[in-house]
Amino acid sequence: MSVTTDESQQMHDAPSRATVVSLWKDYLAKLRGGDVGSLPAVLGLLVLVTAFSVLRPETFTKAFNFGNLIQQSAGVTIIAMGMVFVLLLGEIDLAAGYTGGVSAAVMSSLLTNHGWSTPLGILACLVTGMVIGTFIGLIVSRLGVPSFVVTLALFLALQGVMLSIIGEKGSIDSGDFVAKLNSETIPVWLGWVIAAVLVGAYAGLTWLSNRRRRRHGLTAQPMLLWALKSGFLALIVGLIVYYLSIERSPNAHIKSIKGVPIALLIIIGIALVLSALLSRTKWGSHVYAVGGNAEAARRAGINVPMIQLSCFMVGSTVAAAGGIMLASFSGGVNNVTGGTTTLLYAVGAAVIGGTSLFGGKGRVIDALIGGTVVAVIANGMGLMNQPDSRKYMVTGLVLLVAASVDAISRRRAAASGRF
Repeated sequence: MSVTTDESQQMHDAPSRATVVSLWKDYLAKLRGGDVGSLPAVLGLLVLVTAFSVLRPETFTKAFNFGNLIQQSAGVTIIAMGMVFVLLLGEIDLAAGYTGGVSAAVMSSLLTNHGWSTPLGILACLVTGMVIGTFIGLIVSRLGVPSFVVTLALFLALQGVMLSIIGEKGSIDSGDFVAKLNSETIPVWLGWVIAAVLVGAYAGLTWLSNRRRRRHGLTAQPMLLWALKSGFLALIVGLIVYYLSIERSPNAHIKSIKGVPIALLIIIGIALVLSALLSRTKWGSHVYAVGGNAEAARRAGINVPMIQLSCFMVGSTVAAAGGIMLASFSGGVNNVTGGTTTLLYAVGAAVIGGTSLFGGKGRVIDALIGGTVVAVIANGMGLMNQPDSRKYMVTGLVLLVAASVDAISRRRAAASGRF
């Protein structure tokens, strides 16, 4: 049956006539089909924030604690964003935490002991992470050794490498510039300018993308949904900047603390770059294809070993950036930088946010949301003077629930034909 010009125009204009009710029905249909995305993590975050706000309103809800929470979680959150690329392949990187630690140790040693300039030291840190990722990726993609085994071996080996770098003193200073990355803030006015630019860029670029897709007869986001997303983003960003612009220093007469932390800008910047890699490039579509079905991707002409290698390289390079933030927060590199619970929290953040352990499903923003959940648990329970044992139990339980939701949603998606 042929479609008339008028009917074709009606189908083309349908997205612009979407209503809130129709959008809600479409979203419910996605949920029933197993496409839950980051919804469980968002709901869990709302529950946690509400609970801690009620239990500790005098501390948890303060702007000072909000700023500290961002700085405390910066390193783990960035490592988790890199972990997303590895998890998308259905692989794992158990060495990511110590990759960040060793890379930061190399940087600190070059800056403190060898007099290198700060830009060169940071570059050396990132290159170190990339070299480690290349090593892992080559063994996994070319030799076929399971990533669990390779990265477990490096998890042990890199601890020794880091200890040999920091020497008998047990720590290395990272310098004033690195220390400021996770401790200083930007001027209040600049925070508002950056917020306006980010929201405006999102709204403008998504509008142009929708317009271009409609012009070529492709499925596009309804204008109402675009407006709702843009408005919601503006609201959330505005509230965050407003809250961080409040004077939050307990001793404001000695030192004023207000404005967006530099750490938050670094997190957002890395997230934007990595998201663009996944969603705006052919390489990103190949990553999802390999994670969904490596054999089908190979038959389609995708260089599967190269995709695997590049994902480990990206993951480890981002882990090195996370190592810089860990060193900045602690004032230098010591024998536990990147160790203890860093890796577990990074993997947990990515999975809790909605990245699938089975590969093929996940976004960089998942790590941001999951990282916030992990940070809120640790921060809130710390304010309640709960022992570390309970923090670990609660975080582990949340991770188990997230993995279970992933498995269930994947099964429902398969049954509904969406996966």
